[in-house]
Amino acid sequence: MPGERLESVTRPKYDRRMTRTCEQCGGPLALMARAHTVTCSPRCRKARSRAKTTLPDELTTRDRWVRRSAMKVPLTAAGTVASSTDPRTWSTHKDAAASMVGVGLGFVLSDEDDVVCIDLDHCLNPLTGRLAPWAAAVLRDAGTTYVEVSPSGDGLHIWGRADVRQGRRIRRPDGTAVEIYGTGRYITVTGRRHGSCPSILADLSAVITELTA
Repeated sequence: MPGERLESVTRPKYDRRMTRTCEQCGGPLALMARAHTVTCSPRCRKARSRAKTTLPDELTTRDRWVRRSAMKVPLTAAGTVASSTDPRTWSTHKDAAASMVGVGLGFVLSDEDDVVCIDLDHCLNPLTGRLAPWAAAVLRDAGTTYVEVSPSGDGLHIWGRADVRQGRRIRRPDGTAVEIYGTGRYITVTGRRHGSCPSILADLSAVITELTA
């Protein structure tokens, strides 16, 4: 109403207890799980431990790591809102992985290098592990590079190297999409390696050229 004084609004803190999920499989944690618990079962705990050593050095040696909320909001290791364009809000992989903030990790893509990610949307059957034919073709053309399952469990993130300065979202006729990013964006990192892919980043220039043609 005119003349009324507007009270200041304080940004609510992210309550990790309300949205706690397993950092390995994405499933819910037990309501009574301890504050430091990040996995839902011994199996996921073991898989997460293995994943720490499978991430490519090209990612873990760069100080461009953030945490993420259940709604994929980027967070600093201390719990404040992070930005994909502000290096002051990023951390080392060690510090981000040790943080208990949010539900998982994210890596910021920057024009400082040529690290890129191809995001394949809704292409993987989480029950059978079977890939949609179109996604299998993209994966084949990407070659030998690091690939991991997205937080949803039904998508893939293909990591590699290429000169990508403008993000692209390519809508497929069946409603799924392929997204390609190289800078000014953060990508969720699960450590859930797809199949027997290696912990290296390959040159994705050719497959990106084909996808964007």
